[in-house]
Amino acid sequence: MKKHLFFLLLTSLTHPAYAQEAKIDSSRYPRLVTFTAQQDHDNMKQQLGITKLRPGPSGNDSAPNHANYDESIANPCPLLPDVLTTRAGKQVTTADMWWKQHRPELIEDFEREVYGRLPKNIPKVTWTVKITDREFVGRTPVIARQLTGHVDNSDYPFINVDINMMLVLPTNVKGRVPVLMMFGRPSFPSPAQPSSEDMEKLNTAFKEMMIKSNPEMKAIFDRYPAYTPVTRLPGPNFFAPPPAGDLSPTEQLLAAGWGYATIDPNSIQADNGAGLTRGIIGLVSKGQPRVPDDWGSLRAGAWGAARGLDYLETDTLVNAKKCGIEGVSRYGKAALVTLAFEPRFAVGLIGSSGKGGTTLHRRVFGEAVESLTGSGEYHWMAGNYIKYGASEASFGSKTGCDLPVDSHELIALCAPRLTFISYGIPEKGDAKWLDQQGSYMATVAAGSVFKLLGVKDIGVSNDYQEEKMPPMLTDMLDGELAWRQHDGGHTDAPNFKYFIPWATKLLKYERIQAQ
Repeated sequence: MKKHLFFLLLTSLTHPAYAQEAKIDSSRYPRLVTFTAQQDHDNMKQQLGITKLRPGPSGNDSAPNHANYDESIANPCPLLPDVLTTRAGKQVTTADMWWKQHRPELIEDFEREVYGRLPKNIPKVTWTVKITDREFVGRTPVIARQLTGHVDNSDYPFINVDINMMLVLPTNVKGRVPVLMMFGRPSFPSPAQPSSEDMEKLNTAFKEMMIKSNPEMKAIFDRYPAYTPVTRLPGPNFFAPPPAGDLSPTEQLLAAGWGYATIDPNSIQADNGAGLTRGIIGLVSKGQPRVPDDWGSLRAGAWGAARGLDYLETDTLVNAKKCGIEGVSRYGKAALVTLAFEPRFAVGLIGSSGKGGTTLHRRVFGEAVESLTGSGEYHWMAGNYIKYGASEASFGSKTGCDLPVDSHELIALCAPRLTFISYGIPEKGDAKWLDQQGSYMATVAAGSVFKLLGVKDIGVSNDYQEEKMPPMLTDMLDGELAWRQHDGGHTDAPNFKYFIPWATKLLKYERIQAQ
């Protein structure tokens, strides 16, 4: 046992990470705080003067505290904040009033109470192309770049942040191409493989290495002289008929002359409360707990996406003025926050984003504000958001009805840029919990800002209390604000074949085949 512990200690002391940390003069820096999610949550409650929170509803319909799905009681405060009325009570009647007066007011409220503020001292990101590979995705030749965005941590070297992103661009298209950035896990789509000659060399070297490691292997290889342990993966078959059904979303993008980038939000900020003193949030705070209006992980993901766009602006194959952002579920929330706060993104595909995304906070249907103020998902938001789940606090109690803003105004912050709101249906797994109706109401209410700024919305009145959500598969794609509920589950994949031509047309992008 003692030998085992000594070995572990010796291993840890000789590990490169420890060796690097040992070189740091820790007296120069604040001590790195390590909290569990519950400890961090409790710390924020204490800062806010909260002694008791209302529990969030259960997603189990048979549980005593099951979520409400009764539409008759889903709107305890049915009147939304008027998206075209300033804090001084003035009606916003011109685009100039929107940009100079009311939009800054909304941003202030969202930053302070909902998603948090970006710190002023966020360090710079330096992008490095780690690998460039020429591949085929289906029948499309592409160039794939594996990218790392290193965040300067010289002011607090105990925390390292390297943003992980993969960029895939079609090479059969002339000129710069639009790119859809997607939150997810990056990987090479179809890594190029060695030639037959190189494969033979690899197998020869591999057999020699195996025999040297274990001489018994020679007898096995002698019995099977034609066997090659290292084999090629199946490559694209250009003579095979096209696959039945829809291509994958990435193949559809490439076939339409778009590129795509996949950015890993977990390489920017961990998706848990314990990680708030780590990642980009922890790096900027030097490992200290947040204060109430500090940014949460959704805003951190949006910041990371903006840094990814910084790189895209430097790539000569990319039309950075026609780039978009996409995500589903919690990544759908992050995509909407990105589009709202980063004006350089021209288009967004917001998939099944629920509460904290396109669904109204004031609605009590399925997922509730209390679902986001408890210790499981609070890290998505600013600490101040927890106030709206409080039942006992120094300030009394608050609910979602007390929020100064709501999701229709977040959608409005995206105007007049292209904003596609996507949902599936509960029967296929896009659960009622997400409150598709609440998202439709928010989309309807946001439309008045799109109209004010000279573009089209989904083509209905902006009376969110009277307009009825249309049946699934109804296309509402005639304007810069779009809505479509597909007949699938918790994904936006079925809507890509509608999103791509919609965005291509409105961005005025023309695919030109390379010679």
